[in-house]
Amino acid sequence: MELHRSYDTLLIMDNPKIATIKELRESFSPIKNINIIHHNQLTTLDKLALFVTEKIGSMGFFFFILAFNLSWIAWNTWAPKDLVFDPAFSFLILLFINNILQILFMPLIMVGQNLQGRHAELRAGHEYQVNIKAEKEVETILLHLENQQQSISKILEKIDNLSRK
Repeated sequence: MELHRSYDTLLIMDNPKIATIKELRESFSPIKNINIIHHNQLTTLDKLALFVTEKIGSMGFFFFILAFNLSWIAWNTWAPKDLVFDPAFSFLILLFINNILQILFMPLIMVGQNLQGRHAELRAGHEYQVNIKAEKEVETILLHLENQQQSISKILEKIDNLSRK
Protein backbone atom coordinates (compact mmCIF):
# COMPACT_ATOMS: atom_id res chain seq x y z
CA MET A 1 0.00 0.00 0.00
CA GLU A 2 1.40 3.37 -1.03
CA LEU A 3 1.37 6.11 1.58
CA HIS A 4 0.91 9.00 -0.87
CA ARG A 5 -2.53 7.90 -2.07
CA SER A 6 -5.52 9.95 -0.92
CA TYR A 7 -7.66 8.64 1.89
CA ASP A 8 -10.69 8.17 -0.40
CA THR A 9 -8.56 6.10 -2.78
CA LEU A 10 -7.37 3.97 0.13
CA LEU A 11 -10.94 3.34 1.17
CA ILE A 12 -12.10 2.39 -2.27
CA MET A 13 -9.10 0.17 -2.97
CA ASP A 14 -9.05 -1.55 0.44
CA ASN A 15 -12.78 -1.97 0.90
CA PRO A 16 -14.97 -1.60 -2.20
CA LYS A 17 -18.13 -1.88 -0.05
CA ILE A 18 -17.52 1.53 1.51
CA ALA A 19 -19.23 4.28 -0.43
CA THR A 20 -17.66 7.65 -0.97
CA ILE A 21 -19.54 10.74 0.14
CA LYS A 22 -20.25 11.57 -3.50
CA GLU A 23 -21.74 8.10 -4.13
CA LEU A 24 -23.76 8.38 -0.94
CA ARG A 25 -25.19 11.76 -1.96
CA GLU A 26 -26.01 10.49 -5.44
CA SER A 27 -27.88 7.46 -4.08
CA PHE A 28 -30.41 9.62 -2.19
CA SER A 29 -32.67 12.33 -3.47
CA PRO A 30 -32.29 15.76 -1.91
CA ILE A 31 -34.34 16.47 1.20
CA LYS A 32 -37.59 18.26 0.39
CA ASN A 33 -39.92 20.22 2.63
CA ILE A 34 -42.95 17.92 2.66
CA ASN A 35 -45.07 20.63 4.32
CA ILE A 36 -44.68 22.90 1.29
CA ILE A 37 -45.35 20.04 -1.12
CA HIS A 38 -48.53 19.09 0.76
CA HIS A 39 -49.69 22.72 0.97
CA ASN A 40 -49.18 23.20 -2.79
CA GLN A 41 -51.33 20.13 -3.53
CA LEU A 42 -54.32 21.46 -1.56
CA THR A 43 -57.31 22.83 -3.43
CA THR A 44 -59.21 25.88 -2.22
CA LEU A 45 -61.89 23.63 -0.73
CA ASP A 46 -59.22 21.57 1.04
CA LYS A 47 -57.78 24.75 2.54
CA LEU A 48 -61.27 25.79 3.67
CA ALA A 49 -61.86 22.39 5.29
CA LEU A 50 -58.52 22.60 7.11
CA PHE A 51 -59.24 26.16 8.25
CA VAL A 52 -62.65 25.20 9.61
CA THR A 53 -61.25 22.06 11.25
CA GLU A 54 -58.52 24.05 12.99
CA LYS A 55 -60.89 26.81 14.14
CA ILE A 56 -63.76 24.57 15.27
CA GLY A 57 -61.32 22.26 17.03
CA SER A 58 -60.03 25.12 19.18
CA MET A 59 -60.83 26.04 22.75
CA GLY A 60 -61.83 29.51 21.55
CA PHE A 61 -64.65 28.06 19.46
CA PHE A 62 -65.71 25.82 22.35
CA PHE A 63 -65.97 28.84 24.67
CA PHE A 64 -67.86 30.78 22.00
CA ILE A 65 -70.44 28.00 21.61
CA LEU A 66 -70.67 27.59 25.39
CA ALA A 67 -71.21 31.33 25.90
CA PHE A 68 -73.77 31.44 23.07
CA ASN A 69 -75.79 28.54 24.48
CA LEU A 70 -75.63 29.79 28.07
CA SER A 71 -76.66 33.30 26.97
CA TRP A 72 -79.52 31.91 24.91
CA ILE A 73 -80.78 29.75 27.77
CA ALA A 74 -80.38 32.53 30.35
CA TRP A 75 -82.16 35.09 28.18
CA ASN A 76 -85.08 32.84 27.36
CA THR A 77 -85.39 31.66 30.97
CA TRP A 78 -85.21 34.98 32.86
CA ALA A 79 -86.04 37.69 30.30
CA PRO A 80 -89.44 39.42 30.41
CA LYS A 81 -92.12 37.25 28.78
CA ASP A 82 -92.73 39.66 25.88
CA LEU A 83 -88.97 39.54 24.94
CA VAL A 84 -88.62 35.74 25.04
CA PHE A 85 -88.30 34.25 21.54
CA ASP A 86 -87.61 30.59 22.47
CA PRO A 87 -89.77 29.33 25.37
CA ALA A 88 -87.78 28.11 28.37
CA PHE A 89 -87.13 24.41 28.85
CA SER A 90 -88.07 23.51 25.31
CA PHE A 91 -85.54 25.70 23.48
CA LEU A 92 -86.65 24.37 20.11
CA ILE A 93 -84.95 27.12 18.11
CA LEU A 94 -81.67 26.59 20.01
CA LEU A 95 -81.84 22.85 19.40
CA PHE A 96 -82.58 23.47 15.73
CA ILE A 97 -79.59 25.85 15.37
CA ASN A 98 -77.25 23.46 17.20
CA ASN A 99 -78.41 20.50 15.08
CA ILE A 100 -77.91 22.46 11.84
CA LEU A 101 -74.39 23.44 12.98
CA GLN A 102 -73.60 19.82 13.82
CA ILE A 103 -74.94 18.56 10.51
CA LEU A 104 -72.89 21.12 8.57
CA PHE A 105 -69.68 20.96 10.58
CA MET A 106 -69.44 17.18 11.04
CA PRO A 107 -68.61 16.26 7.42
CA LEU A 108 -66.43 19.34 7.01
CA ILE A 109 -64.41 18.43 10.10
CA MET A 110 -64.09 14.84 8.84
CA VAL A 111 -62.74 16.11 5.50
CA GLY A 112 -60.25 18.31 7.36
CA GLN A 113 -59.18 15.41 9.55
CA ASN A 114 -58.68 13.22 6.48
CA LEU A 115 -56.46 15.93 4.98
CA GLN A 116 -54.52 16.22 8.23
CA GLY A 117 -54.14 12.42 8.26
CA ARG A 118 -52.84 12.44 4.69
CA HIS A 119 -50.33 15.13 5.64
CA ALA A 120 -49.24 13.08 8.67
CA GLU A 121 -48.71 10.02 6.43
CA LEU A 122 -46.62 12.08 3.99
CA ARG A 123 -44.52 13.43 6.87
CA ALA A 124 -44.05 9.93 8.31
CA GLY A 125 -42.92 8.56 4.93
CA HIS A 126 -40.56 11.48 4.45
CA GLU A 127 -39.13 11.10 7.97
CA TYR A 128 -38.60 7.40 7.25
CA GLN A 129 -36.59 8.27 4.13
CA VAL A 130 -34.53 10.83 6.08
CA ASN A 131 -33.85 8.21 8.77
CA ILE A 132 -32.73 5.68 6.16
CA LYS A 133 -30.37 8.28 4.70
CA ALA A 134 -29.03 9.20 8.15
CA GLU A 135 -28.51 5.54 9.02
CA LYS A 136 -26.57 4.98 5.79
CA GLU A 137 -24.46 8.07 6.46
CA VAL A 138 -23.68 6.92 10.00
CA GLU A 139 -22.84 3.44 8.73
CA THR A 140 -20.54 4.95 6.10
CA ILE A 141 -18.82 7.13 8.70
CA LEU A 142 -18.34 4.15 11.01
CA LEU A 143 -16.93 2.05 8.17
CA HIS A 144 -14.61 4.89 7.21
CA LEU A 145 -13.42 5.17 10.82
CA GLU A 146 -12.90 1.43 11.06
CA ASN A 147 -10.95 1.42 7.80
CA GLN A 148 -8.96 4.44 8.98
CA GLN A 149 -8.09 2.62 12.21
CA GLN A 150 -6.93 -0.40 10.21
CA SER A 151 -4.85 1.83 7.92
CA ILE A 152 -3.26 3.57 10.93
CA SER A 153 -2.50 0.18 12.49
CA LYS A 154 -0.82 -0.98 9.26
CA ILE A 155 1.21 2.22 9.05
CA LEU A 156 2.30 1.94 12.69
CA GLU A 157 3.25 -1.69 12.10
CA LYS A 158 5.37 -0.71 9.08
CA ILE A 159 7.01 2.10 11.08
CA ASP A 160 7.70 -0.33 13.92
CA ASN A 161 9.23 -2.83 11.46
CA LEU A 162 11.39 -0.09 9.90
CA SER A 163 12.62 1.11 13.30
CA ARG A 164 13.67 -2.45 14.27
CA LYS A 165 15.94 -2.78 11.23
